[in-house]
Amino acid sequence: MSIFSVTILGCGSATPTLRHFPSAQAVAYGPRIMLVDCGEGAQLQMQRFGVSFARVRDIFISHLHGDHFLGLPGLLSTMALHGVEGTVTVHIFEQGAEVLAKFMEVFCPERPFNLEYDIMDPGRPGLLMDEKHFTVSTVALSHRVPCFGFVFREKPKLRHIDGEAAKYYGVPHYAMQSLREGADFVAADGTTIPNARLTREPSPSRAYAYCSDTAFEPSLAERLRGVDVIYHEATYGDADAVKAAARGHSTARQAAEIAAAAGARELVIGHYSKMVSDPEELAAQAREIFANTVAATEGLRIDMD
Repeated sequence: MSIFSVTILGCGSATPTLRHFPSAQAVAYGPRIMLVDCGEGAQLQMQRFGVSFARVRDIFISHLHGDHFLGLPGLLSTMALHGVEGTVTVHIFEQGAEVLAKFMEVFCPERPFNLEYDIMDPGRPGLLMDEKHFTVSTVALSHRVPCFGFVFREKPKLRHIDGEAAKYYGVPHYAMQSLREGADFVAADGTTIPNARLTREPSPSRAYAYCSDTAFEPSLAERLRGVDVIYHEATYGDADAVKAAARGHSTARQAAEIAAAAGARELVIGHYSKMVSDPEELAAQAREIFANTVAATEGLRIDMD
């Protein structure tokens, strides 16, 4: 099972439909789960797709439109009922924190977990979290209200020990960690054995970007360079390109242009308009620009490694 994965909980846009739930995703890294946006019904989807309430420690809200936020008070209330403990941090813009704090004060004043707010400055995108194995950064998006995308990026991994070489040169067990970290080995007679003789290249580090909602912004591609998988909104198809621009959204083809320019490995499109009956039609338009495009659907799991 992948240590780094993404589960799509909702990939519809503003109006919930019988086909799709509003925006919500669960990014898992090891035992830790991070929610990205929390539209209505997110907690039902978490139960449906086996996403544990107890493992959620961070919730990222991209912007303060209801289809990305209104499921959060209910989820936090349910987490309190389930006895979730520890600290839960909501990364959010200031006005959203004020609204949520008031709601929780009235409807869920007693809870077993500590609820903290990390206030994001819409004018200062950048590093948001710096954990042992990964970082989370924000990227500015172009929408009708302040809006951030999120990039989850693994830190460089340790090198792999060449067992036969290590045995040949008599490397003791206590020196293995320093080899993994890139150090040379100094033998008992003072001879230095270069690290490259004793180890192999580390496994590649992976990165995932969540970009919703945003108008087509070519400069976004440069900010996403080095990301393996990009989730990019595709609210509309080609026929509604003018509407997309007016409403601060993108078409599937424009999402594909971003993925191609960024050098991504895979594009996942979502945030479909209620008028989109078949997301595969949008995916087909995107594939004319970027072949490895997947149309998101609820329950889709993306394994990053």
